[in-house]
Amino acid sequence: MPFTKFTNLDFDQIKTSIKDYLRANSDFTDFDFEGSNFSVLIDTLAYNTYITAFNSNMVVNESFLDSATVRENVVSLARNIGYTPRSRTAARAQVSISVPTTSTSSTLTLQAGLVCVGSANESTYTFSIPENITTTINSGVATFNPIYIHQGTFLTKQFVVDGSLDQRFILENSFIDTATIIVYVKGPSDTGLGREFSKVDNIINVTSKSEIYLLQEVQDEKYELLFGDGVIGKKLENGSVITITYIITDGKEGNGPSQFSFSGNVRDASNAPVIPSGGVTVTTLQNASNGGDIEPVSSIKYFAPRIYSAQNRAVTARDYEAIIQQIYPNTESVSVVGGEELNPPQFGKVVISIKPKNGDYVSDFDKQNILTKLKQYSLSGINQEIIDLKVLYVELDSYIYYNSPQVTNVDDLKTSVITSLNTYASSVDLNKFGGRFKYSKALQVIDNVSTSITSNITRVKIRRNMKALLNQFAQYELCFGNRFHIKPEGRNIKSTGFTISGNSNTLYFTDVPNKNPDGSLDESGKGVLSIVQKSTDGSYRVIVSSCGIVDYYNGEITIQTLNITSTVKENSIIEIQAFPESNDVVGLSDLYLSFSIPDSTINMVKDVITSGEDISGVTFVRDYYTSSYSNGELERK
Repeated sequence: MPFTKFTNLDFDQIKTSIKDYLRANSDFTDFDFEGSNFSVLIDTLAYNTYITAFNSNMVVNESFLDSATVRENVVSLARNIGYTPRSRTAARAQVSISVPTTSTSSTLTLQAGLVCVGSANESTYTFSIPENITTTINSGVATFNPIYIHQGTFLTKQFVVDGSLDQRFILENSFIDTATIIVYVKGPSDTGLGREFSKVDNIINVTSKSEIYLLQEVQDEKYELLFGDGVIGKKLENGSVITITYIITDGKEGNGPSQFSFSGNVRDASNAPVIPSGGVTVTTLQNASNGGDIEPVSSIKYFAPRIYSAQNRAVTARDYEAIIQQIYPNTESVSVVGGEELNPPQFGKVVISIKPKNGDYVSDFDKQNILTKLKQYSLSGINQEIIDLKVLYVELDSYIYYNSPQVTNVDDLKTSVITSLNTYASSVDLNKFGGRFKYSKALQVIDNVSTSITSNITRVKIRRNMKALLNQFAQYELCFGNRFHIKPEGRNIKSTGFTISGNSNTLYFTDVPNKNPDGSLDESGKGVLSIVQKSTDGSYRVIVSSCGIVDYYNGEITIQTLNITSTVKENSIIEIQAFPESNDVVGLSDLYLSFSIPDSTINMVKDVITSGEDISGVTFVRDYYTSSYSNGELERK
C-alpha cells in the first residue's frame, strides 16, 4: 500500500487501498472480500485508519493559529504571542437619576449593582453600575448626574489565597465584560475590601511591588486572573482575600433601551438604607448603545499576529489598526492615514477615522480616551488626530423582471431579493474603509434569488450626507473618491431640500458642466454648482447661479460660503447624490463604504415576453421598458 494513503481521510478509499494491498499477496489473489467475514476485518482496519488519520489531521491543524478552528485552541495560541481577545461589551446608557429624600444626611450613595430596568423590542434588560456613586443632597433631592449605567447583572466573587502552586483564580461566569472588572486584595493588615489592584496588558514598568494583575481567557469563554510573583508584580500573602466585582452582559442584544425605571438602592453617609420619599425620576441623556459580543475566532486570528508584530509600538497603519481595536473594543473598522498622504502634506501627523459598531460617530469623550491611550504606543513627535467618520453610501435603483406564472406572491419575491442583497452587504467587500462595491456580484445576487427572475436593470448611485451648520455662514467640501458620470445637460448632482437665509422656499443643489462655445463638454472635468427652486409645474428657477464647484474627475464637491437655515431631512442633514462613472464603487482609505439597502429602490416588473403575454415585444417596449441610465429629475428621491 502506498505510504501516502495512510493519511487519506476518505473511508471508502482507505478500504479500497487495504483490499488492493491484500490482493497483491498471492494467497488472496482470487479472494472475494465482500462475500466473506474478511470484510468485517477490513472495515475495522479502515475505521481505525480513518479515525487515526482524522485525529492526526485535527492535532496538526489545531497546533497553528491560522488553521485552528476550536476557540479554546485559538485563544491559547494567541495567548502565546501576548494577545488577549476582546470580551463582551455591555451596552451603556447615560442617565440622570433624581432621588427625593427626607434624610438628614448631607450625602447619598447609589450602591453598586442593579440601578435601572430598561426595555426594548418587547424585552426588559437590567442595568447596573460597577462602583458606588456618591452625591450631595440639595433641597431634599439627591441628583446623580450624569452617570453611565451598564447593561447586565452585577456579581461579586471572592478567593482566599492559600499559597499553593496550583491555585487558580477563575471567574466561573461566561458573558463577562472585562472592562467592568474591579479587583481588591485585602492583606492581613488591610481594612475593608483592601487595596485596589490595576489591570495591565504588558509588564513594561512593572516592579516587584506593583499592585497589578493580568487577565486571560480560558476554556468556555471564562476568565482567569494572574497575580505577581514578587519579581514581576506584588506577590500575594497567604490568607489574603481577593474580592472581584464584574458585570455579565447580553452584549449587543442590550442596545436600544431609552426608557428606564429605577430599581437601585441608596444609602446615607452612615451607610444606612434610605427609602426615597417620592417617585425617583430617571432622565435618559443617551440611549443604551455600544454593546458588543465576544471577539470571534476569525477576528482573533486576524489581529493577534498584527498586535504581536506591532510590539506595542504604533508605527505603521496596520499597527494603529490593531492597537485601536484593543483599546477601543467598540471599533468596527478603522482607517489610518499618514500626514504625508494628505493634500497638502502634514508631516508628523496621523489622521484616524473610526467606525463604531453601533452608530456613525465616536463621542468626544471616547476620542480623548483613545488619544490618551495611544500616547503610550506612539513614537515621540507624532501627533494623532481622530476625525469624524466620512461615509460613502452606495444605493441601487433596480428594476427586476420576473416570469409571472412562476411567482405566487410578488411581495415575497421582493423580500427574498432584499434579504439576499443584505447578505451581500455584510460580505467582506463592503461596509469597511477601503471597501469595494462590485456591480457584477450585485447583479448575480439578484438573478440567483429565484429561477422566476429573468433579468434585472440596476442603476448605481453614490451619496454623501452633508451636516449643515444651521444659521451660520460656512463652507463645505465633500469627497466621493469616485469619478462622476457627466451628462452635458447637467443635473448630475441631486440633493434633498433645504432653505437658506433670505429665502424660505425649499431649494436644491444641481450642476451645470463647463462647456465649449459649441455646447460640447470642455476638457476641464469641472462644473458649476447652483441652487435652484422647483416649481409646481416641474420647472425650476435659479436662485444662486454659482455657489460652488463640481470636480467630476476627482469626485469632489466644494460649496462656497452659505448660510443654511433648515433642512428637509432630520439632524440638519442634506443628502447629496451623484452617479458614478464606474458601477464598481471604491471607498478611499478614509471613506467608509456602506451598501445602503434601506435607501435603495427595488421595483418588480412583469416580463411579459417570457410569460408569453406579449410574443412580439411591442407591449413590452411600450409599457415595461426601463432605461439603464439615470433620470433627469432635479430632486433626490
